[in-house]
Amino acid sequence: MDLDDLNIFLTVVREGGVTRAATQLHRVQSNVTTRIQQLEESLGVDLFIREGRRMAPSPAGQVLVDYAERLLNLASEARAAVSDRTPRGRLRLGSMESTAAARLPPRLADFHGRHPGVQLELRTGPTGRLIAEVLDGTLDCALVSGPVEDLRLNAVPVFEEELVIVAAACHPPIADARDVRTRTLLTFEPSCAYRQKLEQWLAVSAPVPVVPERVVELSSYHAMLGCVASGMGIALAPRSLLASLPSGNSVSAHPLPPHLGRSTTVLIRRNGIPHPAVDAMAEALLAPPPAPRLAAVA
Repeated sequence: MDLDDLNIFLTVVREGGVTRAATQLHRVQSNVTTRIQQLEESLGVDLFIREGRRMAPSPAGQVLVDYAERLLNLASEARAAVSDRTPRGRLRLGSMESTAAARLPPRLADFHGRHPGVQLELRTGPTGRLIAEVLDGTLDCALVSGPVEDLRLNAVPVFEEELVIVAAACHPPIADARDVRTRTLLTFEPSCAYRQKLEQWLAVSAPVPVVPERVVELSSYHAMLGCVASGMGIALAPRSLLASLPSGNSVSAHPLPPHLGRSTTVLIRRNGIPHPAVDAMAEALLAPPPAPRLAAVA
């Protein structure tokens, strides 16, 4: 049973016979007759009471009429929903944790207000893992550290970040890796793009590469900055993140050379997969941040 069979069946019911149904459907009579017979064979029942050229639905045919109408209506709704460019349905967005904390809150609130039909799911993680999840379809799109050079992905630049070495508040200025007092790195997992930049800085900023004494992997910037403030080690973070977190006032920020200290955050998605909600998210991220909403005064 397919939708075309059901449409032919309903047309025969409405027109009372094959001849008029064939005219309405722009088919030859033999084709309509064959399709009705095949439908009856597949269901194992007679769908019509045949009186000469006149055909009336049998009791089984009357039951099928209701189901056929509902199925064809649902199919029509599905076509309209799929072809409609209005953002709706589930949007699985991935983001680096620093971006989620410093950049996304006002934009996600604005997006939620503009697109109530979208069910937004946000998942944070390091760049490498987020790229893999967009490629395997676990995420619809993700905000990661660029550049991303994979022909399967489309990448749109959305934010520019200044990356800084973060140390304890009392730490003296850091010109290169030799100035770091505590050579413990406080980082995320190895697939984190910012961790890779920090390791690169240690390797190239001084005449002789500086080897970390220890690497401590943490799962949040709150924990990381707390450990930095206590003098446990150093970290790498966007300056925008320090400005957005209360703990950012308890650490010191030290600039990096421009080739390491500038980072572009890009929105990635699979090429060739239309998704109106992803289009709407890209538009929201590229727009100026919305002004804060003032609470109403009673």
